Amino acid sequence: MCQHSATEEKLYEKKFSLAEFFNAHWTNYVASPKTYITKEQFKAVNAIRLCRTSKLGKDVYSCKDCGNVVELYHSCKNRFCPNCSWTDTLKWADKVFKKLMNVPHRHVVMTLPHALNLLIPRNRDFFYGTLMTLASNLIKDYIIEKYRVFPGVITVLHTFGEKKGLHVHVHMIVSWGGIDQSGNTLKSIPVKDHVSYMDLKERFRLSYINAITHQYRTNQLNHDFSDEREFNQFISSLQEKQWIIHLEPPMDMPEQIIRYIGRYSKRACLSERKITNIEGEYISFKYKDYKEQDVDGKPVEKILRLHYRDFFPLLLQHVPLKNFRLVRYYGSYSTKTKLAEEFTAKPDQQDSGQQVIEFNDTEVCSECHGPMCYIESKAARGSVNWFIYRKIELIKHMKKNAA
Repeated sequence: MCQHSATEEKLYEKKFSLAEFFNAHWTNYVASPKTYITKEQFKAVNAIRLCRTSKLGKDVYSCKDCGNVVELYHSCKNRFCPNCSWTDTLKWADKVFKKLMNVPHRHVVMTLPHALNLLIPRNRDFFYGTLMTLASNLIKDYIIEKYRVFPGVITVLHTFGEKKGLHVHVHMIVSWGGIDQSGNTLKSIPVKDHVSYMDLKERFRLSYINAITHQYRTNQLNHDFSDEREFNQFISSLQEKQWIIHLEPPMDMPEQIIRYIGRYSKRACLSERKITNIEGEYISFKYKDYKEQDVDGKPVEKILRLHYRDFFPLLLQHVPLKNFRLVRYYGSYSTKTKLAEEFTAKPDQQDSGQQVIEFNDTEVCSECHGPMCYIESKAARGSVNWFIYRKIELIKHMKKNAA
């Protein structure tokens, strides 16, 4: 199992919560919102405010050795909730790691130019879905054509930048190698082999512009262009914009990939650990300014302070669309593909010597490290969970009487 050190967990301690800020100002904001609030945004905010509170209920565990009782409040499981995202990300990373091919992997990022930001909010399904599919197939097909191996690609959509403005891009975990044409051998790509960066960049730009043009020609694009001429001028301007592709050097298996997955997968738009202050109607959070670097060449960390009327719409524009899959799998990692066990087998991980924390902290007692056992689940009277638990108890009672 992919494990994480106590030192690493300590780095992610938080002092403030989004729920605290929403509880203080959401009612006032809803009375006079700055932008239209969608049904999914309402759901996300309500979930965040209820997450890990008594209103969602709790599970009770007891240590078999010392009798220590632990009560864990239920999480909301909303994809936008920062409370749920960290643990879910670690679990997902562990699951994905076991399925990765035993070859180096590469972090690839493809970004849409900000010139599209006026169209994207009105056509989110199209722009997001097209980016994920096109970018993934582009890098997959490039590897197949050049190296004659079938790679795997895991693609994660992010719609936000450091300051939480609209910045649509995809992070991809790309196997730098794959299954050869015979289907019987796993082959790695030479680490220092030249990648035609400009060719990839040109393919990306042309393919995406063609997709936008097709959407416009078939009257499926929601827009404000007055005529064909204005649209063509817009397309011409897109051809002159920077279409960014970033390729990091291939990473050896397995430790580097584990760290990458934990950092870039299904994390929340704003980590609560980046919130530096909540003061009255204002919230402050850290962000990295990539336009300014320190003496070590790293981006300078700065603080952004926003009033809730500016912060709420900025944050909520990134609430995932209903039923939209933010993580998708292509090539050898497609759900339709089943890899042979020998292709995914990995060497044993070295013990770092640090204390490790399992994903499920209900398995081991924090007091004596003895085994924990589940006792019961509780929920606030009248809540959805309360009715579910009552129904389960009734079924158990009926079965017991029948016996």
